[in-house]
Amino acid sequence: MFKYLICINPLGFMYGSAGAFLSPENLVGRSGAKFPPEAATLSGLFFSVNKVQELWEQKDLSNDLYVAGPFWAKNDNPEYFYVPIPWTKIIAQNESSEWELNNQKWHCGNSELKPDYQWERINFWDYSAEQIRGNGYAEKVPWHFVSMLHPHLKNDERCTLKTDDNTKGGLFLEYSVQLDPECCLVYLSTHALPNGWYKFGGENHVVEINSLKLEDDSPIIELLRQPIKDKFALITPGVWGSNRISKRCPENAFSANPDNIKMLTDKPVPYRFRSQGTLGRGRYAVPAGSVYVLDEPINKSWWEWDEKWFPDEGYSLKKVGCGLCLPVKIQGVN
Repeated sequence: MFKYLICINPLGFMYGSAGAFLSPENLVGRSGAKFPPEAATLSGLFFSVNKVQELWEQKDLSNDLYVAGPFWAKNDNPEYFYVPIPWTKIIAQNESSEWELNNQKWHCGNSELKPDYQWERINFWDYSAEQIRGNGYAEKVPWHFVSMLHPHLKNDERCTLKTDDNTKGGLFLEYSVQLDPECCLVYLSTHALPNGWYKFGGENHVVEINSLKLEDDSPIIELLRQPIKDKFALITPGVWGSNRISKRCPENAFSANPDNIKMLTDKPVPYRFRSQGTLGRGRYAVPAGSVYVLDEPINKSWWEWDEKWFPDEGYSLKKVGCGLCLPVKIQGVN
Protein backbone atom coordinates (compact mmCIF):
# COMPACT_ATOMS: atom_id res chain seq x y z
CA MET A 1 0.00 0.00 0.00
CA PHE A 2 1.09 3.57 -0.58
CA LYS A 3 2.86 5.01 2.47
CA TYR A 4 3.97 8.48 1.43
CA LEU A 5 2.84 11.65 -0.24
CA ILE A 6 5.52 13.16 -2.46
CA CYS A 7 4.90 16.93 -2.49
CA ILE A 8 6.55 18.88 -5.32
CA ASN A 9 6.90 22.67 -5.42
CA PRO A 10 8.28 24.02 -8.72
CA LEU A 11 10.86 26.74 -8.17
CA GLY A 12 9.59 28.99 -10.95
CA PHE A 13 8.02 27.94 -14.23
CA MET A 14 7.67 24.44 -15.62
CA TYR A 15 7.26 23.75 -19.31
CA GLY A 16 4.04 22.26 -20.65
CA SER A 17 4.25 22.94 -24.36
CA ALA A 18 5.50 19.50 -25.40
CA GLY A 19 2.30 17.68 -26.18
CA ALA A 20 2.31 13.93 -25.74
CA PHE A 21 2.32 13.47 -29.52
CA LEU A 22 3.99 15.73 -32.08
CA SER A 23 1.58 17.48 -34.44
CA PRO A 24 1.63 20.57 -36.64
CA GLU A 25 -0.45 22.38 -34.01
CA ASN A 26 2.16 21.66 -31.33
CA LEU A 27 4.77 23.51 -33.34
CA VAL A 28 2.92 26.82 -33.15
CA GLY A 29 0.77 26.61 -30.03
CA ARG A 30 -0.11 24.61 -26.97
CA SER A 31 -2.36 22.04 -28.63
CA GLY A 32 -1.88 18.84 -26.66
CA ALA A 33 -0.04 20.63 -23.87
CA LYS A 34 0.17 18.34 -20.87
CA PHE A 35 0.49 19.17 -17.19
CA PRO A 36 1.15 17.97 -14.50
CA PRO A 37 3.81 15.34 -15.31
CA GLU A 38 2.71 11.71 -15.18
CA ALA A 39 3.65 9.45 -12.29
CA ALA A 40 6.18 7.77 -14.58
CA THR A 41 8.24 10.98 -14.37
CA LEU A 42 8.46 10.63 -10.59
CA SER A 43 9.31 6.94 -10.91
CA GLY A 44 12.22 7.86 -13.16
CA LEU A 45 13.44 10.36 -10.59
CA PHE A 46 13.50 7.63 -7.93
CA PHE A 47 15.75 5.47 -10.08
CA SER A 48 18.01 8.40 -10.99
CA VAL A 49 18.46 9.35 -7.34
CA ASN A 50 19.12 5.74 -6.41
CA LYS A 51 21.95 5.49 -8.98
CA VAL A 52 23.76 8.29 -7.18
CA GLN A 53 22.83 7.77 -3.53
CA GLU A 54 22.24 3.98 -3.45
CA LEU A 55 19.32 4.35 -1.06
CA TRP A 56 17.76 1.01 -1.99
CA GLU A 57 18.77 -2.27 -3.57
CA GLN A 58 18.16 -1.86 -7.29
CA LYS A 59 16.28 -5.15 -7.57
CA ASP A 60 14.07 -4.34 -4.59
CA LEU A 61 13.28 -0.87 -5.93
CA SER A 62 12.30 -2.31 -9.31
CA ASN A 63 9.96 -4.79 -7.61
CA ASP A 64 8.59 -2.70 -4.75
CA LEU A 65 8.30 0.89 -6.00
CA TYR A 66 4.76 2.01 -6.85
CA VAL A 67 3.80 5.62 -7.51
CA ALA A 68 0.51 7.20 -8.58
CA GLY A 69 -0.74 10.62 -9.61
CA PRO A 70 -0.70 13.39 -10.53
CA PHE A 71 -2.76 15.21 -7.90
CA TRP A 72 -2.35 18.57 -6.19
CA ALA A 73 -2.91 20.07 -2.75
CA LYS A 74 -2.81 23.27 -0.73
CA ASN A 75 0.60 23.67 0.90
CA ASP A 76 -0.93 24.02 4.36
CA ASN A 77 -2.86 20.72 4.13
CA PRO A 78 -1.20 18.31 1.66
CA GLU A 79 -2.70 15.14 3.16
CA TYR A 80 -6.15 16.14 1.89
CA PHE A 81 -5.13 16.52 -1.71
CA TYR A 82 -7.39 17.07 -4.72
CA VAL A 83 -8.41 14.32 -7.15
CA PRO A 84 -10.41 14.45 -10.41
CA ILE A 85 -14.18 14.66 -9.89
CA PRO A 86 -16.04 11.55 -11.14
CA TRP A 87 -17.96 12.28 -14.30
CA THR A 88 -21.23 11.29 -12.65
CA LYS A 89 -21.02 14.68 -10.88
CA ILE A 90 -21.41 17.91 -12.85
CA ILE A 91 -20.48 20.95 -10.78
CA ALA A 92 -20.90 24.40 -12.32
CA GLN A 93 -20.52 27.81 -10.71
CA ASN A 94 -24.15 28.16 -9.63
CA GLU A 95 -25.65 24.77 -10.34
CA SER A 96 -24.92 21.06 -10.05
CA SER A 97 -26.36 17.82 -11.35
CA GLU A 98 -25.63 14.09 -11.35
CA TRP A 99 -25.97 11.28 -13.82
CA GLU A 100 -28.00 8.25 -12.78
CA LEU A 101 -28.28 4.80 -14.31
CA ASN A 102 -31.80 3.50 -14.96
CA ASN A 103 -32.72 0.54 -17.16
CA GLN A 104 -29.06 0.19 -18.12
CA LYS A 105 -29.00 3.72 -19.60
CA TRP A 106 -27.50 6.93 -18.30
CA HIS A 107 -29.84 9.83 -17.52
CA CYS A 108 -29.16 13.34 -16.27
CA GLY A 109 -31.60 16.04 -15.20
CA ASN A 110 -29.49 18.67 -16.96
CA SER A 111 -27.20 16.99 -19.47
CA GLU A 112 -26.44 20.39 -21.08
CA LEU A 113 -24.76 21.63 -17.90
CA LYS A 114 -21.02 22.13 -18.33
CA PRO A 115 -18.62 21.59 -15.40
CA ASP A 116 -16.68 24.61 -14.17
CA TYR A 117 -14.82 22.54 -11.58
CA GLN A 118 -12.69 19.47 -12.21
CA TRP A 119 -11.15 18.66 -8.79
CA GLU A 120 -12.46 17.80 -5.32
CA ARG A 121 -10.74 17.13 -2.01
CA ILE A 122 -10.28 13.42 -1.51
CA ASN A 123 -11.82 13.42 1.99
CA PHE A 124 -15.13 14.55 0.41
CA TRP A 125 -15.10 11.77 -2.15
CA ASP A 126 -18.50 10.33 -1.19
CA TYR A 127 -20.29 13.70 -1.03
CA SER A 128 -22.98 14.51 -3.59
CA ALA A 129 -22.44 17.11 -6.28
CA GLU A 130 -24.75 19.52 -4.47
CA GLN A 131 -22.88 19.07 -1.18
CA ILE A 132 -19.53 19.60 -2.87
CA ARG A 133 -20.65 22.76 -4.68
CA GLY A 134 -22.63 24.16 -1.73
CA ASN A 135 -19.72 23.79 0.67
CA GLY A 136 -17.01 25.00 -1.70
CA TYR A 137 -15.21 21.64 -1.80
CA ALA A 138 -14.58 21.76 -5.57
CA GLU A 139 -11.72 23.61 -7.25
CA LYS A 140 -10.44 24.59 -10.67
CA VAL A 141 -6.88 23.82 -11.73
CA PRO A 142 -4.36 25.91 -9.73
CA TRP A 143 -2.03 26.51 -12.68
CA HIS A 144 -2.11 28.48 -15.91
CA PHE A 145 -0.14 28.52 -19.13
CA VAL A 146 2.10 31.45 -20.00
CA SER A 147 3.59 31.96 -23.46
CA MET A 148 7.32 32.67 -23.57
CA LEU A 149 9.47 33.68 -26.51
CA HIS A 150 12.96 32.15 -26.33
CA PRO A 151 16.16 32.63 -28.29
CA HIS A 152 17.98 29.49 -29.39
CA LEU A 153 20.61 28.36 -26.89
CA LYS A 154 24.00 26.77 -27.34
CA ASN A 155 24.03 22.99 -27.22
CA ASP A 156 26.51 22.85 -24.34
CA GLU A 157 25.71 26.06 -22.44
CA ARG A 158 22.71 27.98 -21.17
CA CYS A 159 23.79 30.92 -23.31
CA THR A 160 22.14 32.55 -26.28
CA LEU A 161 23.35 31.33 -29.63
CA LYS A 162 24.79 34.29 -31.50
CA THR A 163 24.12 34.54 -35.20
CA ASP A 164 26.87 34.68 -37.77
CA ASP A 165 27.44 33.33 -41.23
CA ASN A 166 27.59 29.70 -40.03
CA THR A 167 24.78 29.58 -37.48
CA LYS A 168 21.09 30.27 -37.42
CA GLY A 169 19.52 32.42 -34.76
CA GLY A 170 15.91 33.38 -34.28
CA LEU A 171 13.27 32.91 -31.59
CA PHE A 172 10.86 30.12 -30.81
CA LEU A 173 7.57 30.07 -28.92
CA GLU A 174 7.23 27.94 -25.81
CA TYR A 175 4.45 27.59 -23.28
CA SER A 176 5.38 27.36 -19.64
CA VAL A 177 3.17 26.55 -16.67
CA GLN A 178 2.93 28.60 -13.51
CA LEU A 179 1.60 26.78 -10.45
CA ASP A 180 -0.15 28.78 -7.73
CA PRO A 181 2.53 29.36 -5.05
CA GLU A 182 0.05 28.28 -2.37
CA CYS A 183 -0.28 24.84 -4.00
CA CYS A 184 1.97 21.86 -4.73
CA LEU A 185 1.84 18.79 -6.94
CA VAL A 186 1.21 15.55 -5.06
CA TYR A 187 1.93 11.90 -5.87
CA LEU A 188 1.36 8.73 -3.87
CA SER A 189 4.36 6.47 -3.33
CA THR A 190 5.46 3.35 -1.49
CA HIS A 191 8.87 4.98 -0.88
CA ALA A 192 10.08 8.36 0.34
CA LEU A 193 12.57 10.59 -1.42
CA PRO A 194 14.98 12.52 0.81
CA ASN A 195 13.73 16.09 1.16
CA GLY A 196 15.59 18.55 -1.02
CA TRP A 197 15.91 20.14 -4.45
CA TYR A 198 15.82 17.99 -7.57
CA LYS A 199 15.71 18.28 -11.34
CA PHE A 200 12.27 17.07 -12.35
CA GLY A 201 10.68 16.47 -15.73
CA GLY A 202 11.96 16.41 -19.28
CA GLU A 203 13.25 19.99 -19.08
CA ASN A 204 15.08 19.31 -15.78
CA HIS A 205 13.40 22.14 -13.91
CA VAL A 206 14.44 22.57 -10.31
CA VAL A 207 11.75 21.66 -7.79
CA GLU A 208 11.59 21.29 -4.02
CA ILE A 209 10.43 17.86 -2.87
CA ASN A 210 9.13 16.87 0.55
CA SER A 211 7.98 13.38 1.52
CA LEU A 212 5.07 13.13 3.96
CA LYS A 213 4.43 9.80 5.68
CA LEU A 214 0.85 8.53 5.74
CA GLU A 215 -0.03 6.73 8.97
CA ASP A 216 -1.90 3.43 8.83
CA ASP A 217 -5.01 5.06 10.32
CA SER A 218 -4.96 7.92 7.80
CA PRO A 219 -8.42 8.40 6.22
CA ILE A 220 -6.67 8.48 2.85
CA ILE A 221 -5.23 5.01 3.39
CA GLU A 222 -8.60 3.76 4.61
CA LEU A 223 -10.25 5.08 1.45
CA LEU A 224 -7.63 3.48 -0.81
CA ARG A 225 -8.13 0.16 0.99
CA GLN A 226 -11.86 0.05 0.26
CA PRO A 227 -12.71 -2.84 -2.06
CA ILE A 228 -13.87 -1.97 -5.56
CA LYS A 229 -17.26 -3.57 -6.09
CA ASP A 230 -19.25 -2.96 -9.26
CA LYS A 231 -18.95 0.86 -9.44
CA PHE A 232 -15.77 2.91 -9.48
CA ALA A 233 -14.16 6.03 -10.92
CA LEU A 234 -10.59 6.47 -12.13
CA ILE A 235 -8.52 9.11 -10.35
CA THR A 236 -5.55 8.55 -12.69
CA PRO A 237 -5.58 7.71 -16.42
CA GLY A 238 -6.11 4.03 -17.22
CA VAL A 239 -4.03 2.32 -19.93
CA TRP A 240 -5.60 -1.05 -20.70
CA GLY A 241 -5.11 -3.68 -23.39
CA SER A 242 -2.16 -5.72 -24.53
CA ASN A 243 1.16 -4.09 -25.38
CA ARG A 244 0.87 -1.24 -27.91
CA ILE A 245 -2.93 -1.64 -28.13
CA SER A 246 -5.18 0.65 -26.09
CA LYS A 247 -8.63 -0.48 -24.99
CA ARG A 248 -11.28 0.83 -22.63
CA CYS A 249 -10.94 -1.98 -20.09
CA PRO A 250 -8.50 -4.82 -19.32
CA GLU A 251 -9.00 -7.89 -21.46
CA ASN A 252 -10.95 -10.67 -19.70
CA ALA A 253 -10.77 -8.79 -16.40
CA PHE A 254 -13.72 -6.57 -15.52
CA SER A 255 -16.21 -8.68 -17.45
CA ALA A 256 -16.28 -11.66 -19.78
CA ASN A 257 -18.70 -9.60 -21.90
CA PRO A 258 -17.39 -6.04 -22.43
CA ASP A 259 -20.85 -5.01 -23.69
CA ASN A 260 -22.12 -5.37 -20.11
CA ILE A 261 -19.78 -2.64 -18.87
CA LYS A 262 -21.45 0.76 -18.59
CA MET A 263 -19.15 3.77 -18.75
CA LEU A 264 -19.15 7.54 -18.52
CA THR A 265 -16.01 8.70 -20.25
CA ASP A 266 -14.60 11.04 -22.89
CA LYS A 267 -12.16 10.67 -25.74
CA PRO A 268 -8.83 8.98 -24.83
CA VAL A 269 -5.96 11.14 -23.67
CA PRO A 270 -2.30 10.80 -24.76
CA TYR A 271 -0.10 8.95 -22.26
CA ARG A 272 3.66 8.82 -22.67
CA PHE A 273 6.23 6.86 -20.66
CA ARG A 274 9.71 5.41 -20.96
CA SER A 275 10.56 1.73 -20.87
CA GLN A 276 13.99 0.41 -19.87
CA GLY A 277 15.79 3.56 -20.95
CA THR A 278 14.25 3.61 -24.43
CA LEU A 279 12.67 6.58 -26.12
CA GLY A 280 9.32 7.65 -24.74
CA ARG A 281 6.46 5.43 -25.84
CA GLY A 282 3.04 6.80 -26.64
CA ARG A 283 -0.27 5.17 -25.78
CA TYR A 284 -3.83 6.37 -25.29
CA ALA A 285 -5.44 6.21 -21.86
CA VAL A 286 -8.98 6.30 -20.52
CA PRO A 287 -9.06 9.75 -18.84
CA ALA A 288 -9.20 10.25 -15.09
CA GLY A 289 -12.74 10.81 -13.80
CA SER A 290 -14.18 8.08 -16.03
CA VAL A 291 -16.83 5.96 -14.30
CA TYR A 292 -17.30 2.20 -14.73
CA VAL A 293 -20.38 0.14 -13.78
CA LEU A 294 -19.78 -3.62 -13.99
CA ASP A 295 -22.18 -6.55 -14.15
CA GLU A 296 -20.31 -8.32 -11.32
CA PRO A 297 -18.30 -6.87 -8.40
CA ILE A 298 -14.52 -7.22 -8.24
CA ASN A 299 -14.43 -7.10 -4.39
CA LYS A 300 -10.76 -6.12 -4.34
CA SER A 301 -9.04 -2.79 -3.87
CA TRP A 302 -6.95 -1.51 -6.78
CA TRP A 303 -3.87 -2.54 -4.83
CA GLU A 304 -4.95 -6.21 -5.00
CA TRP A 305 -5.79 -6.25 -8.70
CA ASP A 306 -3.97 -8.78 -10.86
CA GLU A 307 -0.78 -7.41 -12.43
CA LYS A 308 -1.83 -9.12 -15.68
CA TRP A 309 -4.61 -6.56 -16.07
CA PHE A 310 -1.99 -3.87 -16.72
CA PRO A 311 0.24 -3.59 -19.81
CA ASP A 312 3.80 -4.70 -19.19
CA GLU A 313 6.20 -3.07 -21.61
CA GLY A 314 9.41 -3.73 -19.73
CA TYR A 315 7.83 -2.24 -16.61
CA SER A 316 4.28 -2.90 -15.43
CA LEU A 317 2.14 0.22 -15.74
CA LYS A 318 0.53 -0.67 -12.42
CA LYS A 319 3.81 0.43 -10.84
CA VAL A 320 3.16 3.96 -12.14
CA GLY A 321 -0.41 4.09 -10.84
CA CYS A 322 -2.23 3.13 -14.03
CA GLY A 323 -6.01 3.20 -13.52
CA LEU A 324 -5.95 3.95 -9.78
CA CYS A 325 -9.60 4.13 -8.76
CA LEU A 326 -12.02 4.54 -5.89
CA PRO A 327 -15.57 3.19 -5.36
CA VAL A 328 -18.42 5.58 -6.15
CA LYS A 329 -22.12 5.92 -5.41
CA ILE A 330 -24.42 6.35 -8.41
CA GLN A 331 -28.07 7.33 -8.35
CA GLY A 332 -30.31 4.53 -9.54
CA VAL A 333 -27.75 1.82 -8.70
CA ASN A 334 -27.70 0.01 -5.37
